[in-house]
Amino acid sequence: MVESIITFRNVTKKYKDTVILENINFELKKGRFYTLLGPSGCGKTTTLSLIAGFTDESSGDILMNGQKINHIPANKRKINTVFQDYALFPHLNVFDNIAFGLKIKKKSKNEINEKVTEALKMVRLPGFGDREISEMSGGQKQRVAIARALVNEPEVLLLDEPLSALDMKLRKEMQYELRELQKRLGITFIFVTHDQEEALAMSDEIFVMNHGEIIQRGTPTAIYDEPLNKFVADFIGESNIIEGTMIADGKVKFVGKTFECVDGGMNANELIEVVLRPEDIEVTESQKGKVVGTVISQLFRGVHYEIVCTDIDGNEWKIRSTKKVEVGASVGLNFEPEAIHIMRANESEAEFYQRLEKYQGS
Repeated sequence: MVESIITFRNVTKKYKDTVILENINFELKKGRFYTLLGPSGCGKTTTLSLIAGFTDESSGDILMNGQKINHIPANKRKINTVFQDYALFPHLNVFDNIAFGLKIKKKSKNEINEKVTEALKMVRLPGFGDREISEMSGGQKQRVAIARALVNEPEVLLLDEPLSALDMKLRKEMQYELRELQKRLGITFIFVTHDQEEALAMSDEIFVMNHGEIIQRGTPTAIYDEPLNKFVADFIGESNIIEGTMIADGKVKFVGKTFECVDGGMNANELIEVVLRPEDIEVTESQKGKVVGTVISQLFRGVHYEIVCTDIDGNEWKIRSTKKVEVGASVGLNFEPEAIHIMRANESEAEFYQRLEKYQGS
């Protein structure tokens, strides 16, 4: 059984009368890659600061390895942070930047040399110790910041949007390197981002946050395939969201037609919202489609076309397809029952998973 490493129990954080986090509860397991995902101001960086000990909670308990750490200062926690701007010392070379914390702890010269050399190998920068920080690229600076954190042998590594300043190509390379590093070291990583593609690519588990609350948590696949509500569906990838009615288990009505689906556990004739992902919709001839649409735009994205259509009711449909169509053309849109996801209004995360479990077990 995997042990928990960080636990939040009814944690609230307020600044004067402004609530930043409200009654947050979660448990993080050792050796996993977690991502806090959400828009600016949702509370994800505050959550990281509470774990690190940079700020104090207003109420509730924070535990590490089962022990309360509320009043333990940041420098006494086996937690290190990699910041968005890396916070490297420009007047120190790479070696001295990495060794800084060890020197503060008055480690021996031999131990410092050994640990810094090993840390440079971990981040694939062997032999870079004498380089000046000004001579390093953005990706290399990020690796130095990670090495400086790892050299202190933390049990938890916090990463506060560390890839945001990198260009797209380097950002994708560093996503892969960070994920591989976490797997290799077995340390718990807690990563903060507002980039949903980054979260999907890197995480074992994602916490989607908004307005100081955790809206939904789960694996990337579970959250992408089964969004709890419109906010999650819109924030995690692109979605077609259409109003409909749940006729019965496995049957849903939208755009004036009844379709088979795989969801259930709701009331007969309950008003719901239907989610269809753009990549789950196939473009075909108009007479062969389950829905008929008129193409209003098309963009080539390299590996696929991004197509937008409108149906007879004025609903807008986004489609990703390898087929090229003409703007103004009438096309058919097809989708499988498994592609239709149903969302219930105002359903909590607990109610959502209880309904799924009950329906899937029936």
